[in-house]
Amino acid sequence: MQRFSEGDRVRIDIPDETDPDHERYHGVRGTVVAVLEDDAGLTTGDERDSLLFRVDLEDGDKEDFRWRDLRPP
Repeated sequence: MQRFSEGDRVRIDIPDETDPDHERYHGVRGTVVAVLEDDAGLTTGDERDSLLFRVDLEDGDKEDFRWRDLRPP
């Protein structure tokens, strides 16, 4: 099941303050501009992990996130 699609507005949600990406991305909003696939789901056993969502962040950067790091805005 794909939770987000191209064009969807999202908010980055990384609640673990010890995560190295928390300070930089937690609470930042952006728009999904691409949905990419890799083989991470084979490693984790969760097919959702095979999707990467490329997000155009409000500051103009583009970064890739897994489904678990994204929420509706």
